[in-house]
Amino acid sequence: MNPIHLLKRRTFLGQAARGVGGVALASLFAQDAAAQAARGVLTQPHLPPKAKRVIFMVMAGGPSHLELFDNKPVLAQMHGQPMPDSVTRGQPIAQLQGARLTCFGPQWGFKKHGRGGVEMNELFTHLPRVADDLCVVRSLRTEAINHDPAHTFMNTGSTVSGRPSMGSWLTYGIGAEAQDLPGFVVLTSNGRGGQNQPIAARQWGPGFLPGRFQGVQLRGQGDPILYLTNPPGVAPAQQRDVIDAVSRLNQLHGTAVDDPEVATRIAQYELAFRMQTSVPALMDLSNEPRNVLEGYGTKGADGSFAANCLLARRLAQRGVRFIQLYHRDWDHHGGVKDGIRLKIEEVDRPFAALVEDLKRLGMFDDTLIVFTGEFGRTPMSQGGNGRDHHMKGFSAVLAGGGIKGGVTHGATDDFGYHAAEKVVEVFDLHATMLHLLGIDHERLTFRFQGRDYRLTDVHGKVVKEILA
Repeated sequence: MNPIHLLKRRTFLGQAARGVGGVALASLFAQDAAAQAARGVLTQPHLPPKAKRVIFMVMAGGPSHLELFDNKPVLAQMHGQPMPDSVTRGQPIAQLQGARLTCFGPQWGFKKHGRGGVEMNELFTHLPRVADDLCVVRSLRTEAINHDPAHTFMNTGSTVSGRPSMGSWLTYGIGAEAQDLPGFVVLTSNGRGGQNQPIAARQWGPGFLPGRFQGVQLRGQGDPILYLTNPPGVAPAQQRDVIDAVSRLNQLHGTAVDDPEVATRIAQYELAFRMQTSVPALMDLSNEPRNVLEGYGTKGADGSFAANCLLARRLAQRGVRFIQLYHRDWDHHGGVKDGIRLKIEEVDRPFAALVEDLKRLGMFDDTLIVFTGEFGRTPMSQGGNGRDHHMKGFSAVLAGGGIKGGVTHGATDDFGYHAAEKVVEVFDLHATMLHLLGIDHERLTFRFQGRDYRLTDVHGKVVKEILA
């Protein structure tokens, strides 16, 4: 029988007449679902956790490692000369297939900073202050050469859509501390160059995990979530009545069909009701000290990367487990020199301010920060002044949460083409992140379609050299 037909009018009237009992049962149902989300499936960590939360900053479009953190003097010396065939023979190339491959040296100079001599683009003026807190991984490698599958792989450990995102795996495993906010929140921002490709919401989807582990996107300006504000004439008490009535209906339906997703639905209605108060308070930056706002380089919640970094700190303070920041406009097929200048202007100050602010609040040591893209850029020129997509070697920056600071890990070859020393696969990055949060990546699994899945699939090793 169709489950929809199980809830007859007579059943509804009879059970709804129980009044307070129905409300109480629905409330317990919601509390149970909320408690499950708060706890996660692990009753205790596999390992002693170093981090409690993650701020995962994705520079969407593919930032050029060769203009950020991977200085290549040999490539600079060969600027304008043919790329050696021995480097590129048989390698996947995105839009340069069949083109004459010409070496394209780094377009900006580099400087070393801090006791560890962390090297970065000379345009960085704020990030050098926290150089000794940063770990630059120069030897990342991915499996996808185009944006969407590369984002999918970076987020889910698979180029196939439909797998759970990293934030969903994390909240599924260890839950969240927030009571009036989602455990997994996403914020996006656009750069000034205009290369702002779409980002699909499935990148923060729960895949085959229960729906309550879905990432929730907050808009950086205007209404953070559409329809969260009550329409004119609807008071909170009236909204509470609606939520209670819907919860009773959902509870009756859940009893009839025994569907765990009904409990999720009830809990999400309750969360949405609480968010009507918590989200406006989150987005109101008027109580932030002036020096903090100036440190980030923002005047308020304006949708910029700077404002989103400050919101990430506020979300972390409120117990959100996984905070993902997408900053777009890094797809420099042309004009990479000026494009990188714009991007550094946008991320330099807020990235450094976030590190310093977390340290000021005593949260840096248990907050893991990751700064990376979906892939890097080619050491060959495209169109004379740009770079194509590149999957064989790129960089990431990690900080806080059990990461060793002031170090550089791994290396690409002399041309910045291949990850050549201490190669780090995306699976290894995922395994290391989970490890720092007290999770053995091989033991956090979910049974689906007859097999046990995990974020790292059948791969992944913890990069122990970068751990504090």
